[in-house]
Amino acid sequence: MPFVVGAVARLGLPLRRDARHGVLQAMLRLRCDFMKAEPMTPRPPRPPQSALGPEILSAARMRRADAAAIAAGIPGIALMENAAAAVVRAVRARWTPRPTLALCGPGNNGGDGFAAAAELARAGWPVAVALLGARERLRGDAAVMARRWFGPTEPLAPAALAGRALVIDALFGAGLSRPVSGIAAETLAAVAASGVPVAAVDTPSGVDGDTGAVLGTAAPAAVTVTFCRPRPAHLLAPGRLLCGAVEVADIGIGPAIVAETGHDALVNRPDEWRARLPRPAPDGHKYRRGHVAVPGGARLAGAARLAARAALRA
Repeated sequence: MPFVVGAVARLGLPLRRDARHGVLQAMLRLRCDFMKAEPMTPRPPRPPQSALGPEILSAARMRRADAAAIAAGIPGIALMENAAAAVVRAVRARWTPRPTLALCGPGNNGGDGFAAAAELARAGWPVAVALLGARERLRGDAAVMARRWFGPTEPLAPAALAGRALVIDALFGAGLSRPVSGIAAETLAAVAASGVPVAAVDTPSGVDGDTGAVLGTAAPAAVTVTFCRPRPAHLLAPGRLLCGAVEVADIGIGPAIVAETGHDALVNRPDEWRARLPRPAPDGHKYRRGHVAVPGGARLAGAARLAARAALRA
């Protein structure tokens, strides 16, 4: 404030006493309005950082990579154990032991949840499982993990959150294709309203792994642990804003399998394009630097002019 008033004075503006008083009053009102302003919106989380590679895999392509790994001799149960171990590492790196609830769905994501619950329980954590559907309806590796779980299991419901200080969200993964409804939607809404921190498996339940769209409802996570490579939802809003910190874990699907199954996109990071940027030669001149055309509107040309000036400086 003193700097602004001093700046006005140094300009030597011919302001009368009443005019100067009006300027000061306006400045005071501006300062008060600024102090009462809403806090700035926090920046979105950074894109997932992974040493595994820049490829982005859709949910369908990730399923093919899973199948290719199993066909190459890696047991599916080993992939699930590795996934659960990665979830547990992320949880233990962030929180101390506390009453934890694993929300488990009817598919492989639920199997990851059962396995993570068992590993945390072996480490001395108080853990319970809330299961969507009947345990008898689980199939494959998820059924194996459910049989290995000897801790408390209760039906999925908002009441299961009572007394819990941490939630592992393993209801639905990136392959969800229809809106969450019924008791699953009610439970996720209760999780979101509770403020209890969430560790999500693959993606927060309710987020479409291929688009980042919310299908019905979803609870925001403090951390999301995904596997092999990120999905589009980890980089596209609103899914990206619900994931919290994203960790990409190696569960045994090697780069050869990823190369064989292909990818859908690449994470935009400098390592992917820096080498392709042309470097000006010592004897280069403006006619060798290329040409830039900036189309703009006839009336509102400010953005086009700024872009053209930036190109000129480059």
